[in-house]
Amino acid sequence: MSKVTCDIAMSVDGFVAGPAQSLDTPLGENGELLHRWMFEQAEANTAEIEAITEAGAYIMGRNMFGPVRGDWDQDWNGWWGENPPYHAPVFVLTHHSREPVTMEGGTVFNFVTGGITEAMDLARAAAGDRTVSVAGGASTVNQYLSAGLIDELRLHIAPVLLGAGERLFAGVADLGLQPVRTTGTDMVTHVTYRKP
Repeated sequence: MSKVTCDIAMSVDGFVAGPAQSLDTPLGENGELLHRWMFEQAEANTAEIEAITEAGAYIMGRNMFGPVRGDWDQDWNGWWGENPPYHAPVFVLTHHSREPVTMEGGTVFNFVTGGITEAMDLARAAAGDRTVSVAGGASTVNQYLSAGLIDELRLHIAPVLLGAGERLFAGVADLGLQPVRTTGTDMVTHVTYRKP
């Protein structure tokens, strides 16, 4: 069975997105500060960036896919432009059906209305023996953590305080996570945990 990972950037006060998320600020106020290390120190963080993008399938929540609520705006195809970084099947959790959206580079967004277990089953089938990555956002990751479905959690902690926003671990009971690796630079601390 495929290993399930989750890579997620967060502030030191536990937020993975800032407050007031919108079309113009998809990560909320100051949320882009969580990802500076990926762009300003890409070479120093090559191994972590490669690990994020090597999965055979991805799962994300609707909020991560876009700001639209209710019925779909059929013109909206995600935040990433014509060639999203996934280059694999992506399963988007939603309450509203939509036909798959095929993008450049091999990314296909599939919209799943049957909940986290259905999305995981579909992602595992698509990934084969490759990794399945739970990409975010906070609510989606928290649901998969609570269900015990993430084997390896890789936190990328930026030395910033957001003060409010979307919090990781909200409503999640103690998982007994075991730390297995810590590395970093002045812009990020990477901490890898595995479930027992």
